Amino acid sequence: MMDQSSGNTFADRLADERRSPILIVPYMWIGDFVRCHTVIQLLQARFPDRPIDMLTTTLCAPLTEYMPGLRQAITVDLPRKSLALAQQKALAARLKQEGYGTALIMPRTWKAALAPFFAGIAERTGFVGEARFFLLNDLRFGERGLQRMVDRCAALALPPGAALPAQLPVPELKVPPAEIAAWRSRRGLAVESRPVVALAPGAVGPSKRWPSASYAALTRRLLADGFAVWVLGGPDEKTLAAEIVGSTDARDLTGHDLRDAILALASASAAVSNDSGLLHVAAALGTPSLGIFGPTSPWHWAPLNPLAATLETKSALDCRPCHRPVCRLGHHRCMRDIEPDEVFAATRRALAEVATVG
Repeated sequence: MMDQSSGNTFADRLADERRSPILIVPYMWIGDFVRCHTVIQLLQARFPDRPIDMLTTTLCAPLTEYMPGLRQAITVDLPRKSLALAQQKALAARLKQEGYGTALIMPRTWKAALAPFFAGIAERTGFVGEARFFLLNDLRFGERGLQRMVDRCAALALPPGAALPAQLPVPELKVPPAEIAAWRSRRGLAVESRPVVALAPGAVGPSKRWPSASYAALTRRLLADGFAVWVLGGPDEKTLAAEIVGSTDARDLTGHDLRDAILALASASAAVSNDSGLLHVAAALGTPSLGIFGPTSPWHWAPLNPLAATLETKSALDCRPCHRPVCRLGHHRCMRDIEPDEVFAATRRALAEVATVG
């Protein structure tokens, strides 16, 4: 008979399993990373006593500080184009120290599953892909039947075969007001009394970018109407920001630190963005957000959070949505045909609604 004092009874092991932490291995694009807060909420409802951690890159790490329900983030920057076995094993040693009982592995790649496998995490959940049958032991099928990325991520947080809930919990990012005030002071923005419209002109792939000339025209209209304008993005958007700001008093807040964009969006009265990661950040913060969609479908790729407006061309284009990073026809009309006056009017309506509610 098993020694009851050893702590190794079936009941003890079951209790340990019910308390063991869960690790989420997310996609590391900003928008998909934000979507994983839906996964955190589903896991909290299913396993209220189990801590939830998430892997992150240095780029996405600031987001984790504002995600309710997340215990901690483990930051690692693995190369995208190689397995990097030595780094994977070092990460596995770090994961093993945490005693994870479950890992949810969102990407369908070999390398995403390696560290959880090397760490000996007891339950490794993920969709079948890249013949990684021995790396996972809770293999899920049916990914192709889930057309939206958020549905695929959510399905891994549910029991095998379970139907998705009619309403998924929307992502939330919570920023303390004192942190916003301190950031504005550091950036010399504390004295700005005008309502702020934040613009996010970047996107992965040029076809998803509303033209910089259109953003510049929108900026001039907003400034003339008494609004402040901040242009947000990463270092790759510096050139776009310069074209948009021009000789106006709009502020270029692009840079390397995603935290700047998070705090700017939390501080803004409204945000106008292409289909990009920052649109998901703005929506999860609760900032009234206007999404500009050209080659991509809002149903597939818009944030789960309600948007203040979804802007698409009224032109009849048989080629959209094409979901291509570069316009294969060369005319880019799905974006060029969206007029600055239309976006300005939608922004004004969103701001008026906020003022009415306030």
